[in-house]
Amino acid sequence: MLRLRQRPDQRLDLSALVPHRIAGKAAAEIERIELQTTKERVTVGDAFRLRMGALEQIRIEDACDRLDRIGQDMGEGEIVVEGDVGLQAGRGMRGGTLAIDGSAGNWAASGMRGGTIEISGAAAERLGGPLPGKTAGMRGGIVVIRGNAGERAGDRMRRGVIIVEGNAGAYAGSRMIAGTLVLCRDCGAMPGYLMRRGTILLAGDCGELSPTFVDCGIHELGGMRLMAAFLRPYSTRAASLASGRLRRLAGDMATLGKGELLVKDRR
Repeated sequence: MLRLRQRPDQRLDLSALVPHRIAGKAAAEIERIELQTTKERVTVGDAFRLRMGALEQIRIEDACDRLDRIGQDMGEGEIVVEGDVGLQAGRGMRGGTLAIDGSAGNWAASGMRGGTIEISGAAAERLGGPLPGKTAGMRGGIVVIRGNAGERAGDRMRRGVIIVEGNAGAYAGSRMIAGTLVLCRDCGAMPGYLMRRGTILLAGDCGELSPTFVDCGIHELGGMRLMAAFLRPYSTRAASLASGRLRRLAGDMATLGKGELLVKDRR
């Protein structure tokens, strides 16, 4: 267990504190691990009070938004965070579980390939989106946001599932390559902007829809019953959205046009 001593005066990089990287280390070795920072040298022992336990289960208490890259490249095990986290939480995750009892900064789940992330609060901009210079965002795994998500959630998403139980910002699912994005409440303008493939499930109103989507009518899609069964263990709200009659809009026809927006039929 790691308890933050106080709010740090500089950003801390916690990417070294994942189960497979600290496996087999003694307490003194863990305390000497350096946290990459922008100003002064800081070790784990400087920033946290450490209490040893099962190293495959890491608990971080009293966290704050200056703790970046929590869970980066995690391949197995579990990390539980009490409090908010900073940038790039779960970046490049390949397996395991990251549970955040708070909110997350920009680029959470960027480049994620597997595992599960659950955030009880909000996620900031570009959830599952690519970092600057990268060609694709999230590549696999499951992300569940119990609160709201900022703009461009699922930007350039290639695989996996993102569920947002709250509201989502503008350009959700922009430039999607594939994968599934479930927006359980309202979203901002232009969902699916320039998406190539993939599925976006919409429950509520959006500010504006791109004119390059084609209305294909209202359907009861058999594949969505299977999707609802898959989603139910993660979110009953998302599973309910995938059930029943859905209006299908194909697009974005301004690009490849093999994606779809599925909007819950309220009639």
